[in-house]
Amino acid sequence: MTNEELLLERLARIEERLEGVARVEKQLEVFAGPWETLSDLGKEFSILLPPATRQLSEELAEVEIGFQVEDLFTLLKKFLPALKYLTWSLEQLENLIDWWSDLEPVLKIAVPKMIDQLDVLEQHRVFTMFGRIFSVEMLSFMERLSEVALTARLEEAKPVGPIGILWQLKSPECRQGLGVLVELTRALSKMQPPAAAAT
Repeated sequence: MTNEELLLERLARIEERLEGVARVEKQLEVFAGPWETLSDLGKEFSILLPPATRQLSEELAEVEIGFQVEDLFTLLKKFLPALKYLTWSLEQLENLIDWWSDLEPVLKIAVPKMIDQLDVLEQHRVFTMFGRIFSVEMLSFMERLSEVALTARLEEAKPVGPIGILWQLKSPECRQGLGVLVELTRALSKMQPPAAAAT
């Protein structure tokens, strides 16, 4: 083999190696982008870390003034006995979920039926009739109340003390009127909110 052939063979080997190096460089370029991103992130993190550490130290110093380890133990002592109530609550929640899962299919059937029945009642004007009956009764009550107000002789009203009230109660009309007043007072008590009625 001549020197020229040896030289050409060596050049061919060098070209193959260079092509291999180029392939490796291309493969490394795929990893270079994420590596640069991580490097930038690390630089930013190293810039932000000291101020964040200083801020955290200041916050913890403020908390340390009003916090003692004994407080944590006191909290644990109060919390651990209450775990049984938490467990009971979770069990009741599971029971409620089971109950709802059992009730839901029934409601899916019952609610449309109830809506259909209410629609039938509405088509037969039942609700309209009830509304008219209520309005007629209310009008009748208001008319009777206005008649009572017109028949009262307010100009003849005189001051009456406790003994005078007892004296006036000898009259059947006064006793009847007092009975009506008591019934109205009892009915008016139902207009209170439930909390006020309980007190």
